[in-house]
Amino acid sequence: MVFRAACIKLLITVKILLCAHDDNVGAVFLRVVPNRSQFFEYEPVTFHCEGVSHYNGVHKLRGKIKSCTNEKTATGLSCSIKNLYTDESGEFICETGGGEKSNIINITVAAGSVILESPAVPVMEGEAVTLSCRNKTTSSNFKAEFYKDGQHIRSSSTGNMTIGRVSKSDEGLYKCSISGAGESPVSWLTVTGQNTGAHPDIPQKESPAATPWIIVTVLLSVVLVVGALCHFGKDYWDRDDDTLYSRAIYYTLHPGETELKGLKKGAE
Repeated sequence: MVFRAACIKLLITVKILLCAHDDNVGAVFLRVVPNRSQFFEYEPVTFHCEGVSHYNGVHKLRGKIKSCTNEKTATGLSCSIKNLYTDESGEFICETGGGEKSNIINITVAAGSVILESPAVPVMEGEAVTLSCRNKTTSSNFKAEFYKDGQHIRSSSTGNMTIGRVSKSDEGLYKCSISGAGESPVSWLTVTGQNTGAHPDIPQKESPAATPWIIVTVLLSVVLVVGALCHFGKDYWDRDDDTLYSRAIYYTLHPGETELKGLKKGAE
């Protein structure tokens, strides 16, 4: 009985650890496709809310999304908007039924002819990032000027500016301009963490990607070992308990027959 109780206690402990690990892995994360913070008016966009299985949905911190088609996905929920309007600019977030909130994505919808294509989610330190100045009326090469925090930093004949190895010092407000076409809105570029080789769109809050699988494998191995011990150990201990019980009855019922020969026989 003591062994059986120990088995049950171990199984319960492992189950609690597995559930706790599952909750940790299921952090809510919001990303946007295409991954940029500025859009022309009437462009489409899709928000993907990932990490857990149940959501209240994607919404704005201030105001409402006029037209959003919500669909279940393998990793959560997607919200697709076919035509963006300027008044849908703002901060977007997704929230679970239990109140758990994701990261915030700031989207700017421009009515003008120029936007700056920069990542909407944080980029990892050490990664390369490309900022593109986009003209609504033409896709051919043109000269673009890039600015950071109001200061001119680079001219480009291709309309692109690449930062080879991004660092925290590269954080700031960026914009671009095209002669004869206009100037883009400003967008904040966020740089976070160290490059661990993981996807730059996903913030690394825990250990490297392989670690959760190692933890799960170890815990499942413990479950199997404990289960085997409970199954095979039960018969052994029950049989041993029966033997001890039988001997106790022998000595209790026949106190006068405890001769050396009887003891040897009982011990066999």
